[in-house]
Amino acid sequence: MSCIEQMKYTIHLQRISFKEAREYIEKNSDEVYYVSPGYKIFKDYYIIGIPPIAVGAKGNALVFPYTKPCHGSFVLSIDNEDSIKEINRLRETGKEKATTTVKKSKSTESSRSPLTSYGDMWKK
Repeated sequence: MSCIEQMKYTIHLQRISFKEAREYIEKNSDEVYYVSPGYKIFKDYYIIGIPPIAVGAKGNALVFPYTKPCHGSFVLSIDNEDSIKEINRLRETGKEKATTTVKKSKSTESSRSPLTSYGDMWKK
């Protein structure tokens, strides 16, 4: 397929920011993967946005941000054979993953010691 609009999809949010799309996907997906701008899904579609770009799996549906020039960003889900393949590919490629239990727990971030200087940031 050469166009997302030719696929059967569900619109969850429309005319939103990249941040709103990411937050929605993080809160409403069973699994969340973070991809870089230009990540390719469904063979012909490149995801664009401001990193980190969240792509979610909810059951067999792929939940992802879709940006259409002059119309803004949307959160779409597609539940078909191709979405199952895409979810499996995300799992296999080892993209950064957060499950719902990890997303809700902020203990790992708060346990880190704060950086003491600007120079310390670059030592990480």
